[in-house]
Amino acid sequence: MTEPSGSAGEWADANGANRRSPESISRFVEHFAAQMVEAGMPRMPSRVFAALLASDAGALTSAELGEQLRISPAAVSGAVRYLAQVHMVSREREPGSRRERYRVRGDQWYEALTNREAVLKRWEDALRDGVDSLGPDTPAGRRLAETLAFFEYLEGELAALMERWHAHRERLFGRD
Repeated sequence: MTEPSGSAGEWADANGANRRSPESISRFVEHFAAQMVEAGMPRMPSRVFAALLASDAGALTSAELGEQLRISPAAVSGAVRYLAQVHMVSREREPGSRRERYRVRGDQWYEALTNREAVLKRWEDALRDGVDSLGPDTPAGRRLAETLAFFEYLEGELAALMERWHAHRERLFGRD
């Protein structure tokens, strides 16, 4: 359980450890979000995801996200919609309420990558059609065939990688 410590806005556990201010949390959220944006993720979903990741509960309501990030309910809604579509957050109802909480889990990256397998399969199918349409002996057809081979290789390696990650995660953090 966290309790306010001596300074306004700082929090500590029962032993006085883990002090952090809203400013330090905000710095992390904005820095991590900026890294995600640089990697190609939209800005607002990046900020919302980082805020959820940085929350002790791993879950916040729309109002809490709006207040923390100083964004509108519409911005929260759009960001959460995007994050849910890419399997990075889940929605849950607060017991006895109509309000929703948005949750990020510890295995969120695993889930997001695992759900990408269906996307890879669709890309592979489209690339196969492209190779057939353009001809495997044309420069464009060879380029598509190489891209297809890359995605097929990636798909096989991703499955093995995810199995190794699951075992590694269990060693580090135990079973959920």
